[in-house]
Amino acid sequence: MRRKDREITDFEEIIDVIRQCDVCRIAINDGEFPYIVPLNFGLDVQDKQVYLYFHGALEGKKIDLLKANPKVTFEMDCDHNFIFYDDRMSCTMGYASVIGHGVMEFVEEDDKFAALKILMRQYHEEDFAFNTAMMKATAVFRLKVLDMAGKRRNNVHPNAGKQHGLQHK
Repeated sequence: MRRKDREITDFEEIIDVIRQCDVCRIAINDGEFPYIVPLNFGLDVQDKQVYLYFHGALEGKKIDLLKANPKVTFEMDCDHNFIFYDDRMSCTMGYASVIGHGVMEFVEEDDKFAALKILMRQYHEEDFAFNTAMMKATAVFRLKVLDMAGKRRNNVHPNAGKQHGLQHK
């Protein structure tokens, strides 16, 4: 990482960033170019082993590519805000992000319910009641994270977004 001053090295801080995110982008191998898919996800940590859970249709390009090569790269980000430097007439962007690599595994039918509960927990809906009959038409997969790195820029200028009306989070 070029900017070591922005690197997040503490495991729990990286997990906190993941918990704040609502989309995880998965880059799947597709020959000449990667295939990137934004997905909703769920987080599960077992003895510092991170798993990310996803769901989707039983068939399609994403499923075909994952079956051919389950090695993926993932990225997620949050805490976006403009940082203005009026005196320099410039601006930058504040953020927190996590990027990493892992291997995707398909969740067996008997484990889908628990996996979908983990996914809903990410969105504060752990007790969400859903039609379990739909699980037969749903692919559930989990990413076993092999490595990850966090990065943050949070030196928010005191007037960031206020006088320009561009605050976004």
